[in-house]
Amino acid sequence: MPKKNYQDEREVSLISLPANKMYLYLLLFGLTIAFLSLSISYIYTRNQNGVGGVYLPPIFIVNSVILLASSWFISRANKCYEADDTAGYQRNLYGTLFTTFLFMAAQFGAWTLAADQLLGENIGNGKQYLYALSGLHFAHIAGGIPFLILFLYTAHKRMKEPVSVLIYFSDPDKRLKLELLSTYWHFLDGLWLFLVFLFLANMFIG
Repeated sequence: MPKKNYQDEREVSLISLPANKMYLYLLLFGLTIAFLSLSISYIYTRNQNGVGGVYLPPIFIVNSVILLASSWFISRANKCYEADDTAGYQRNLYGTLFTTFLFMAAQFGAWTLAADQLLGENIGNGKQYLYALSGLHFAHIAGGIPFLILFLYTAHKRMKEPVSVLIYFSDPDKRLKLELLSTYWHFLDGLWLFLVFLFLANMFIG
């Protein structure tokens, strides 16, 4: 029986790389269009009604810092993966998961505690768009959590012995999935910063 060639296996696995990235990029493109459409609608609504910008609760700024921390953790997880650092890899995945849950809890609190300030009786200045945009972003953050949990589960299951650790870190499919997950996470963080900048700019300009 001929011996398997690791290089051949790697080349076969790389065939799926463009397709996987294409699916992700199509998702991110659709999300970008949705955000831009809602943003343009918000600005149009404001201008048509001749009103000032929406009040942005300070907790939205705090959430920006939390999301930046989440991006930092997942970036560190990638570096630990490249360095075959098992403990660091798992620790930073946990950090990513923790800061993501913290963001979601804080965002839910923002919607609940600042509901009177955000909505009120008059929504002519486009306050409903802040809910729509932050809600859309929240949904996609929640959609990425199962994949992050799966990474943690697999890491704990397979990183118990030196051989299994070596196999895990040398798996090109695992490397690709981590790259795609990181891209998704950074993109959502970027969208959130755009959202905060949009409403801050309209609040001060208006």
